[in-house]
Amino acid sequence: MTDLAAHELRVLVAVESERSFTAAAAVLGLTQSAVSHAIRSCERKTGVVLFDRGRHGARPTAAGERAATQARRVLRLLETLGDEARGAASGQASGRVRIAAFRSAAAHLLPAALARLAADHPLLTPEVRIVPDVGRGTAGEVADGRADLGIATLDAAGADPAGLVVAALFEEPYSLVHPVGSTDPRSLPLVDWTENCSSYTRRWWAEQDWIPAATVDAGDDSVVLSMVARGLGMAIMPHMALLDAPAAVAVTDLGPARPTRRIGYVTTPELARTLAVRALIRALRSTAPAVLGAGTGAYRLSVAGG
Repeated sequence: MTDLAAHELRVLVAVESERSFTAAAAVLGLTQSAVSHAIRSCERKTGVVLFDRGRHGARPTAAGERAATQARRVLRLLETLGDEARGAASGQASGRVRIAAFRSAAAHLLPAALARLAADHPLLTPEVRIVPDVGRGTAGEVADGRADLGIATLDAAGADPAGLVVAALFEEPYSLVHPVGSTDPRSLPLVDWTENCSSYTRRWWAEQDWIPAATVDAGDDSVVLSMVARGLGMAIMPHMALLDAPAAVAVTDLGPARPTRRIGYVTTPELARTLAVRALIRALRSTAPAVLGAGTGAYRLSVAGG
């Protein structure tokens, strides 16, 4: 039986994060020899090599990366133990809840939800990190134990991250975005950004013979809006990103065949049952409809023609 102590798990996580025994020792306030001893103990108890040592520092092996992920999740459960016990007695969630969200969700979905959360659970402290919606994205942060809940773009085909609790909040449409007064917006150059890359949207794009290859990768949806407002091109953007649209930007509905994306949340099975995450999910569900319904005052929506 593997019987790792909490202090050994903390050392394991620190070394994996810092890639160095010396740096991990500084972070933890320990000596390097104490860190080395703890890692040797972890390797002895698990029966595998967790780090490759050398002049490069300490690189986690595949086993080490997996062990560090599990260690972060175990440590988080230990951290929530006291809050859960007190909450069971008081009915109030307390402590901290760690949230990973991509930019437009953090800007438009989270504020109302966090206001509701603060009103209902004043002892709960949210911690929000902005994570690009590319690669493993926010789901990866949750799976790796760095976030308790992630606001994510869910796969339109239903292929959700293995081992995580996943639920949709709403589905948002994409629209054609172009400068106000443009007589033929579809003829303009395309401005895009890396995160605008859901598989369903890309398939839809591939079927549209009027969409050119992007001439500018703006890096961020807010930069795309600024460029479109300056007359530098057109873009195809999701609803939440358009809530930042300046007055010089017009938004045209792409019609009934327009692409959409599912926005939802991901968490781990163990954290899904905690008071803090359950309270956050309730707040998200209660405020998400207002986000989907917003927009009429933020941008002008016209119907696509031709």
